[in-house]
Amino acid sequence: MTSIISTRAAGPLAAGVLLLLAMLAAPAVWAGPQHLRDGLAIGGYDAVGYFTEDRAVKGRAEFAYEWNGAAWHFASAGNRDQFAADPTAYAPRYDGFCAYAAAQGAKADGDPEVWRIVDGKLYLNVSHRVQRRWERDIPGYVAKADAVWPSVNS
Repeated sequence: MTSIISTRAAGPLAAGVLLLLAMLAAPAVWAGPQHLRDGLAIGGYDAVGYFTEDRAVKGRAEFAYEWNGAAWHFASAGNRDQFAADPTAYAPRYDGFCAYAAAQGAKADGDPEVWRIVDGKLYLNVSHRVQRRWERDIPGYVAKADAVWPSVNS
C-alpha cells in the first residue's frame, strides 16, 4: 500500500525536520575546547560556585575534573560531581572567552571575576568596563555572539 502525505501536512513536517537537523548540526556555543587561564578552565574558578554561591569561588586541585580538553577545579566534591553530571549547564559560554568580544566576532580573555548569569547561562567579560557596555544590550550581544561564534571558534 502506498502512503501519500498531503502537501499541507508535509510543509510543517518538513520545516520541523529541517529545524531539528539544523539544531543537531549547529556547534554548541559553550562546548568547544575551553580557553585556559593559568592552565585551567576559568583560571581554576569553580563553575558551579557562580550558580550556587552567586560569586566567583576559587576551586581546589583536590576537586579536579577533566572535561572538554581542560582541567576544571571546584571548591568541593559536591560541586565537582554536580558539574560532572551536566557540564554544559555550568561551563561558561563561548568557551570562557569574553561574551562582548564574541559578539564582535573576536576572542578576548574572559576574566573569571567579571561574570554574569543570564537566563541560567554563565558569561565572562574581559573587564568591568567592557561588561558595562555588554550589559546595555545583553540579548542583542548574545544573539550576535551565538550567530558568529562557530566561525570565530573554528
